[in-house]
Amino acid sequence: MRKNSYSLIQRSNSGITRIKLNDPETYNSLSSGMLKSLISGFKQLDQDERTRVIIIEGSGKGFSAGHNLKEVKSLKGKPNYKKLFELCSELMMLIINSNKPVIAKVHGAAFAAGCQLVATCDLALSTDEAIFSTPGVNIGLFCSTPMVALSRNVLKKKAMKMLLTGDPVSAKHAKEIGLINDHFNKENLEEEALKLAENIASKSKKVVKIGKKAFYKQLEMPLSKAYKYTSKVMSENMMALDAKEGISAFLEKRPPKWKDKW
Repeated sequence: MRKNSYSLIQRSNSGITRIKLNDPETYNSLSSGMLKSLISGFKQLDQDERTRVIIIEGSGKGFSAGHNLKEVKSLKGKPNYKKLFELCSELMMLIINSNKPVIAKVHGAAFAAGCQLVATCDLALSTDEAIFSTPGVNIGLFCSTPMVALSRNVLKKKAMKMLLTGDPVSAKHAKEIGLINDHFNKENLEEEALKLAENIASKSKKVVKIGKKAFYKQLEMPLSKAYKYTSKVMSENMMALDAKEGISAFLEKRPPKWKDKW
């Protein structure tokens, strides 16, 4: 386990690595220190051959309250504000561009940039009692950067209602609008998160990397260009050893033996 004052990284023999936000006294606020710690952790894990799936979770009472407002208030001048928000955006882009699937495991509250972090992750599970909100409008600071992730996961009018009212939504509603994949009794969340991570970790690491990259890239393309791009991706994927192995294993009715390389 790697530990610093803001985050914990814990690896397992199964290829599942956990990143835990470790500042419960501030409800795991995304301070500049926390953001730098998470950025460092994700950069490290992206190069880690042992890691196949990443689970991110919060310590203490909940997932994350978003930016540390005491820190935000103490900053002076537009350049310092811009630096903080760009640091947060860097973390979000690292998650999107990571070779590894990232699962948010949420309990308690995920507010503002904490909600943004959940929306940015590839998959998200929560407890039944978890709540999600983009409440910046209530304090005179519209959640503009959280809006980027939220609007790419949630239907437009649902996202706008969250942004314009700042009202929290339940885990049930979050699932209905596509912010999270599912929610569970708090006693079962760990088991369900692990089950999902193990399922993904059992796939070819090389193929998962190809698929995740292609998924986000094609989303930004017009339909015809997306089909042209993904046809090329699938053609290249077919040349991989794991594609040949996977097809052979399916036809021969046996489990595949992944090589995780071309």
